[in-house]
Amino acid sequence: MKKKIKRTIVTGTMHVHATFNNTIVTVSDLNGNALSWASAGTVNFKGSRKGTPFASQKAAEKATLAARDEYGLKRVEVVVKGSGPGREPAIRAVYQKGIRIVSIKDNTFIPYNGCRPPKRRRV
Repeated sequence: MKKKIKRTIVTGTMHVHATFNNTIVTVSDLNGNALSWASAGTVNFKGSRKGTPFASQKAAEKATLAARDEYGLKRVEVVVKGSGPGREPAIRAVYQKGIRIVSIKDNTFIPYNGCRPPKRRRV
């Protein structure tokens, strides 16, 4: 059996996918290989409570602390996607846990023509 080599990764990327129903936080290295992840559901929030800012804060804490303990993560670049209520609290939670934030990038898609509107209502 081959022994697993413990990698030390100082700088990584934290992807925050914030929707109105849930927040998913993934911590990866700079190549994009996932180190740890957490969502509002994995930190025991169910139903409509998953979409709250507090749930995203707890998910971000869980994901980054797992990466810090496992790989020695010290700095993260943050990539935020989506327009949910958990965007800022996830970033603040990481900063309060002592992990330095190098950059924050917003990667949210903005529809520039959008969906076709519904038919006009006839009464």
